[in-house]
Amino acid sequence: MTTEPTHLPLPLESDWLDWVGARGEQQLALARSLVEGLRSDPPKEPVEVLRVWNDAQTALSNAASVGSLFSEVHPDEAVRERAEAVAQQVQKLDTDLGLDTGLYAVLAGLDASGLDADASRVLERTLRDFRRSGVDQDEPTRDRLRELGERAILLSQEFSKNIREDVRSIKVTPDRLAGLPQDWVDAHPVGDDGLVTVTTDYPDVVPFRTFAHDAAARRDLVTQFLTIAWPANDRVLQEIFAVRREHAALLGYASWADYDAEVKMIGSGKAIGEFVDRITELSTASAERDKAVLLERLRQDRPDATDIDGADTSYYAELVRKEQLAVDAQQVRTYFPFESVRQGLLDVTGRLFGLEWTPVAREDARTWHEEVATYDVSFEGERIGRIHLDLHPREGKYKHAAQFDLARGVAGTQLAEGVLVCNFNRGLMEHDEVVTLFHEFGHLVHHVLAGRTEWVRFSGVATEWDFVEAPSQMLEEWAWDADVLATFARNADGETIPADLVRAMRRADDFGKGYDARTQMFYAALSYDFHVHETDDLTARLRELMERYSVFPYLSGTHMQCHFGHLDGYSSAYYTYMWSLVIAKDMFSAFDHGDLFDPEVAGAYRDKVLAQGGRRDAADLVEDFLGRPYTFDAYAAWLAE
Repeated sequence: MTTEPTHLPLPLESDWLDWVGARGEQQLALARSLVEGLRSDPPKEPVEVLRVWNDAQTALSNAASVGSLFSEVHPDEAVRERAEAVAQQVQKLDTDLGLDTGLYAVLAGLDASGLDADASRVLERTLRDFRRSGVDQDEPTRDRLRELGERAILLSQEFSKNIREDVRSIKVTPDRLAGLPQDWVDAHPVGDDGLVTVTTDYPDVVPFRTFAHDAAARRDLVTQFLTIAWPANDRVLQEIFAVRREHAALLGYASWADYDAEVKMIGSGKAIGEFVDRITELSTASAERDKAVLLERLRQDRPDATDIDGADTSYYAELVRKEQLAVDAQQVRTYFPFESVRQGLLDVTGRLFGLEWTPVAREDARTWHEEVATYDVSFEGERIGRIHLDLHPREGKYKHAAQFDLARGVAGTQLAEGVLVCNFNRGLMEHDEVVTLFHEFGHLVHHVLAGRTEWVRFSGVATEWDFVEAPSQMLEEWAWDADVLATFARNADGETIPADLVRAMRRADDFGKGYDARTQMFYAALSYDFHVHETDDLTARLRELMERYSVFPYLSGTHMQCHFGHLDGYSSAYYTYMWSLVIAKDMFSAFDHGDLFDPEVAGAYRDKVLAQGGRRDAADLVEDFLGRPYTFDAYAAWLAE
């Protein structure tokens, strides 16, 4: 075993194709060999059985990381396809193991009386996984579950690929770029046809929908953005939902939401609907108040307007913040050049958590693209992980923002390696993008700090899935603090972002939080409803749910469900983002808002929450940190401000 980082090929080398296949096959073969040993000749001591199982799960995780990461980020399509094949093999083996009655008998027969708390938890969670896989079902049912598992991974890959490869665009005359930042205009030259191409990738669509004065052009681009992967993914989604419905029914659950929620903090599908309705009620007054402000501002330009939709909300929210709240996003972005933000983020998190980020030379890191930046991570003088930052868009790359595993850390076996995959501008960043970068980096910090456990089961972001966003949402708070931003936010003249501007930014950010919450509840209701109620027309049902939960109307001709990637990864649990935010606001209340770097509080949070990974239930981790159970109080107070 080694604690050295993963040895990758050099960028653009043909070795990548062979390496991805070989790495996946090697780790899968190791997992199979270890499992076969457990079946045929298991160790006599229960803890040793669990350690062999741990090694097998580590190998399976390594193969899974290769498949999930490189199918989304490698610039070579052939490598992406090879990684997809690895992911399919991983899913097949994982399904087979979960339905293996002989293997289950070995683990179920262990005497847990002599195990420590961590080992006992590993055993309990492993046996629960077997039950949820259907190992105790009859043979025909197990065979069908196996078929469903294999079909599920193919559908997931097709869904993701359709989103990744369907980059849409509009073409406009240069005069229709009025209102956009000059650096953005300079980066979009006029083509031979006299037109400028604007794509649906985030570095194009976000500034365009926020700043472009031309309402028709905004509407055209937003419509294209909200029809990515239509109609292909409408069919794929119907198949995904059908597979999940059948899977849950075979295991005796009323719905996929009930099956999925069983292992989350929320506990049941019914509780999801109740939570969505509770947040909807809490946020309605604020949502309607702020929407009225948007509509009033829209009517200054269009006196006959009766409502405002997704083609206009970002633009008019920006105007309200600029004209009424004295915050000009185009002025704000001048303080956030990408390179400074990236280094500032490393400095802030290093100081906060006692971490050291050491750049690794490209020839030593051997990444998959020349723009990927690599850092070794040290804590108290010891290297505890490695991170890779892949932060700019390119053809064929994952279109959203997420943290991927390259290796889950296991003490004495392998270093934690994480990859941050985003799609930011290479020049000036919107402050919203800065907040997103802090958020996603929170997952990376969690992955590394919790990567020093003996058990891969608890390594990294291994808590209940409706808690995983809470640490990232809390780290966003540091991107709103004037003293923190002053450490890295400077314009081209070297001037530090003024504290009064940051205070104004915070006030402006409060504008719209109610209708943002209602929008989030629309997304949550969508993900829940699609998994509970069968519908022939997903777009029609989307419109019904949007009318009930969002305060904004449906934008005609759009089908946003087709590129709503969370319908795959989070399935029925998109409520997770708001559930986690409730907890994040409560955890943040423990910090001194006048000194966000207080080492005692930050150290307690690092050690009691982040470094624990999945060793304890999330509610217990939070209670240990706060000294009490979490409540809605801090969230409700924030929403009411």
